[in-house]
Amino acid sequence: MKGFGIWQAFLLIGLFGLVVLFYQGLWGDPTALPPVIIEEPASEIVAPDLYSGEEFRLSEHLGKVVVLNFWASWCLECKLEHKFLLAIQKRFESRADFAMYGVNYQDKARLAKAYLEQYGNNFKHVIDAKGKISIDYGVYGVPETFIIDKKGVIRHKIIGPVLGDSYSDLVENIIEPLLNKPESGVTS
Repeated sequence: MKGFGIWQAFLLIGLFGLVVLFYQGLWGDPTALPPVIIEEPASEIVAPDLYSGEEFRLSEHLGKVVVLNFWASWCLECKLEHKFLLAIQKRFESRADFAMYGVNYQDKARLAKAYLEQYGNNFKHVIDAKGKISIDYGVYGVPETFIIDKKGVIRHKIIGPVLGDSYSDLVENIIEPLLNKPESGVTS
């Protein structure tokens, strides 16, 4: 009889642990997870341009600060942030050391083009129809935005829309300092 009581105790402790993990998963904040690819070299992207179909390669942009925004035409938060993304591109478009790209996530090209026609477009977009690029970058929902420095290292990741305060912080505390940082060690 004593052995049965010990097994019951282990079973109850195990079940309690599973319940705690389950509820933590349900109500935990997924944005609180530490991004694992920050301070790591950006994965190479080879993808077709949304409009021309020409091959885009991220590695051809070494020496530039790159803003990489993952979005989709069906994403409501993407629509909310779009005007802020247009403002970022407009603010830095005259700089030769800046590039901004949208990565259209698991979408149909015709829907993505219609979205951009409706909401405006002043930067280039590539297609990630099967989600491979998104997997490489650890994207688990859109919108997500990555800031890549001139050496090709991911310096910042924003989960969710770039709006208001996050827009100001992104421009003033992340993009501008990276653009103004000396280029020592950049290789092409």
